[in-house]
Amino acid sequence: MATPATRSDAHHPGGGSALSPFRHRAFAVIWAASVISNVGTWMYAAASGWLMTSLNPDPLIVSLVQVASGLPMFLIAIPAGALADIVDRRRLLIAGEAANTAIAAIFAALVAFGLVTPLVLLLFAFLIAAFAGMTMPAWQSVTPSLVPKQDLQAAIAANSIGFNISRVIGPALGGLFTSAFGIAAPFWVNAAANLGINGGLLWWRPHWRGGARLPAERFRRAIRTGLRHARHNRHLRATLFRSIGFFLFASAYWALLPLIARNQIAGGPDVYGLLLGAIGAGAIAGTFALPYAKAKLGADRLVAAGTAGTALALVLFGLARNLPTALAASLLAGAAWIAALSALNVSAQVALPDWVRARGLAIFMTAYFGAHTVGSALWGQVATLSSVPLAHFIAAAGALLVIPLTSRWHLLGGGEIDLAPSLHWPAPIVSHDIEQDRGPVLVTVEYRIDPAKRQAFLAALDRVSHERRRDGAYRWGVFEDTADPARFVETFLVESWLEHLRQHERVTNADRVLEDEVRRLLCEGEPKVTHLVAAEPE
Repeated sequence: MATPATRSDAHHPGGGSALSPFRHRAFAVIWAASVISNVGTWMYAAASGWLMTSLNPDPLIVSLVQVASGLPMFLIAIPAGALADIVDRRRLLIAGEAANTAIAAIFAALVAFGLVTPLVLLLFAFLIAAFAGMTMPAWQSVTPSLVPKQDLQAAIAANSIGFNISRVIGPALGGLFTSAFGIAAPFWVNAAANLGINGGLLWWRPHWRGGARLPAERFRRAIRTGLRHARHNRHLRATLFRSIGFFLFASAYWALLPLIARNQIAGGPDVYGLLLGAIGAGAIAGTFALPYAKAKLGADRLVAAGTAGTALALVLFGLARNLPTALAASLLAGAAWIAALSALNVSAQVALPDWVRARGLAIFMTAYFGAHTVGSALWGQVATLSSVPLAHFIAAAGALLVIPLTSRWHLLGGGEIDLAPSLHWPAPIVSHDIEQDRGPVLVTVEYRIDPAKRQAFLAALDRVSHERRRDGAYRWGVFEDTADPARFVETFLVESWLEHLRQHERVTNADRVLEDEVRRLLCEGEPKVTHLVAAEPE
């Protein structure tokens, strides 16, 4: 269900040609299997929304299908990201996709025998989304294992196109299969389509690079480290705030689209599938226009344009009383969605070093699905208390308002910072072997500066402090000598000796630039570094 194609970032400056990733057999096989699997997923999604309108047409209940599909992603993404960073990703994917296939088949059987109630539908939507959430961070991080670095950006663009192709075909087929063979047919196709991705994963044998020099992180500590990194990564924080602002209001038409098809334009499941397909078609068109739009607008204005386009689409959805108006709204919504999602996804990707990539992307997905889940419930409730058109108009006003409110949070477009490991920290000098779990570890760095440069030094050192905290320090401080105005001491605490050794491997080229800025302000010599570990009695 969740495949590499869920990466909707069509950013591909440079790198190989658009077809170059398909020269690599593993990528071609997984890509094809993922497209087929996602066709089934979109058939399932379209049929679920339509089935709920038959079981209970109340707007709040219908919107809860989106809530049940998004809530597990919000709850599970961060632990799943930690797992993806510390275990064999292929095995994690195989287990998750096999479980997803089994649950999809059980749900299809329940639908076929007429045993589904609104509560059962929501329960299985939650379960299917939960297993998809367990694998999504691993899928987000697996593409670099399928292609060499020079083809990576082209592979990301191909994944985006594949995902949106399935989004065009899947809902339309879902509507056709429902009309021709009954409501259970799309659910059976979803279960069968997922067998391909299981087979592709079993066939794939990744070529692993050299093993890590340090042991894998423990699960709970990996979660804490990932959260600490996100808290002190200002580029990722900016992406999260912009994401919440966009998805909270864009979720309105996703949650209420079944009611637009059934009530506003008096259509059937084929019309609902057609509207979902039109959203995918708009996204595909937007994907091909993205390189030009991003070059002209940049990441920040591209998200603003996508948000404004979404607001216009919401107004059209509210006004739609016929199929052409609803189709125009869907095409615009798809193009605006991919514009904003691509810029946000790329910003999250390039803000993260490799060692914490799955966890950072999981936190991005938590913000995405959290805002989408809350928004779906919110707009369903607004529609229940007022009307479906008014809910769309209010969401459109909120989307326009969020543009100036979030403009202070700037996104990365790619290439601004170099997060490759620098490995420039020298190995700590020790007089005897230290157990890896000894801790906490106190690291001190002594500087001598010209007192006249005190303010510039402290400002530069404050920027370095975020590096220390991102990479594992849980407490940081700087102190000045009361007897010697030229002497300053930086201190930071790390949980264990092993965690400090990991810090040495996590420092990036961008961090080295910040440390060089501090060094240029010193009046003599190099900083003096000492390592102290908590003393324990023999």
